[in-house]
Amino acid sequence: MKTTRLTTAQAVIRFLDRQYVERDGVTHKFIAGCFGIFGHGNVGGIGQALFEYPALRYYQSRNEQAMVHTAAAYSRARNRLSTLACTSSIGPGATNMLTGAAAATINRVPVLLLPGDSFSSRHVDPVLQQLEYPLAPDVTVNDCFRPVSRFWDRINRPEQLIASLPQALRVLTSPAETGAVTLCLPQDVQAEAFDYPEELFHRRVWFIPRALPDAALLDRAATQIRAAKRPLIVAGGGVIYSEASDALRAFVHATGIPVAETFAGKGSLAYDDPHHLGAMGATGTEGANAISAEADLIIGIGTRYSDFTTASKTAFRHPDVAFININVAEFDAHKQSALPLTGDARATLEALADRLAGYRVGSDYRDRVAAYGRSWDDKVTAAYTPEEEGRLSQAEVIGMVNTFSAPQDVVVCAAGSMPGDLHKLWRTRNPKGFHLEYGYSCMGYEIAGGLGVKMADPGREVYVMVGDGSYLMMSSELVTSIQEDVKLTIILINNHGFASIGGLSKSLGTEGFGTQYRARDEGSGLLDGDVLPVDLARNAESLGADVIRAHNVASLRDALQRAKTGSKTTVIYVESVPERKMAGYGHAWWEVPIAAVSETPAVREAYEETQRQKAKQRHHL
Repeated sequence: MKTTRLTTAQAVIRFLDRQYVERDGVTHKFIAGCFGIFGHGNVGGIGQALFEYPALRYYQSRNEQAMVHTAAAYSRARNRLSTLACTSSIGPGATNMLTGAAAATINRVPVLLLPGDSFSSRHVDPVLQQLEYPLAPDVTVNDCFRPVSRFWDRINRPEQLIASLPQALRVLTSPAETGAVTLCLPQDVQAEAFDYPEELFHRRVWFIPRALPDAALLDRAATQIRAAKRPLIVAGGGVIYSEASDALRAFVHATGIPVAETFAGKGSLAYDDPHHLGAMGATGTEGANAISAEADLIIGIGTRYSDFTTASKTAFRHPDVAFININVAEFDAHKQSALPLTGDARATLEALADRLAGYRVGSDYRDRVAAYGRSWDDKVTAAYTPEEEGRLSQAEVIGMVNTFSAPQDVVVCAAGSMPGDLHKLWRTRNPKGFHLEYGYSCMGYEIAGGLGVKMADPGREVYVMVGDGSYLMMSSELVTSIQEDVKLTIILINNHGFASIGGLSKSLGTEGFGTQYRARDEGSGLLDGDVLPVDLARNAESLGADVIRAHNVASLRDALQRAKTGSKTTVIYVESVPERKMAGYGHAWWEVPIAAVSETPAVREAYEETQRQKAKQRHHL
């Protein structure tokens, strides 16, 4: 057996550079590069290996959490057929990646994490930044990654890579099992050498199958669909990851079954398709929520059924509602006590279409769906229309960006009040045109995620929509976009606080407490003084971005045009009016805890309303 003598870190980098995936006869390089921030826990190991092996491109980040978000967004934009690795030092560098790891795993997106770890030899314990856990000396902060990783290992000997690396890639490339994968690398082991078999570094292609459910289950599903009077499809992110949009369009045009979309599934069907009902659930449209309440069969495709999608288990109200789930992950396919069609979304839709030849829902049902679509489009137009010449509302800003953007362009967002407005209002014209991280709804994802989307597909304009709250959480990757010449257009909307939670607080009777960015008033002792004198536009400019201030329709339109023709990351700064968000529709309810005892009348009223809504919740068994 021929061998090659390498350090553990060198072996990791060389192995990763030789991994590919194949789907539909097309081969993709799986690990497209490595983000990293170096410290004493990885600079002499992974850092040295990247230095000597530039074939795997190194990218410099400013924040460990941000680089994981960037890698996840890159992978999502590539339909999980490619991703990036992320390396950190030990201690805070490693734990900074935890939030990004959780977001990736929750969203079923592959990222590879290579955190440095304490010395395996323990000869010099405790080393700088080492956690000392008296009951178990083998526990380090990297054990925190276990519950947020789909595969976790600590490499205590160089030869353990031979078994662990293929297992890590098996999970990363599996549509059903993927998420964050963590290989903890003790800093001393990273630099140790071993004679590795050369076969470990041969080019390896991981085949991504389009698995089909059992034929008997497909037959049962077809029978169930034929018997339904008002079936509804809930399209999730699995439709887009599977590249099943064309198959879905063909399926609904043949059968007449309408489609409502989750956050991750938005774009599965073009917004103006007559079978399109728009956003589903707590942030849903009028038509989607009305039809879901009376549907007798729900066909979930690639969805996790989060509480926003199900309106906290109040969306599906037909007394005999049944579920069919198409999902590549068996765990998700069985949710809602559904008939589980465990398989690839595109292949399964095509197989079902063959079995449903000649089937079509009633014309009255189709006409109602189309009418809801037209009515909602009128409401979107109204929301897009400015009410006054002064400051713009958030909905108006969204409308201007949407109208200005091209069909192939991408909007990126994650948290705050904007996701709900975007879910209802954004007219998606391309399956990859809507990129929201809402499984974890992680503030700070926006700019880092936008960077990953643009890296994955440089030909698209990427519009990052971010509020002041998220911007203050994490704006560091503005600098990385300048360094890598990856142009983003960032629309920074300032409403001086946490508008989303502020609105929720008011609905719960607590008057927006703690959600506005205001100075502490000496008289009241509360945070209800003047608006803080923070200039976010100048901050963005100081980080290297071009900055344009916009305050009305004309200036925002001019700013969008200037940003599009420019070659550098541009921040368009907009002060928005605090309120004028789209209201909820129909059964758009979301359960959050409300104090059962309060001296505030508004809190008591909110508690009573919650009890009325909870009485409508269903257990789908």
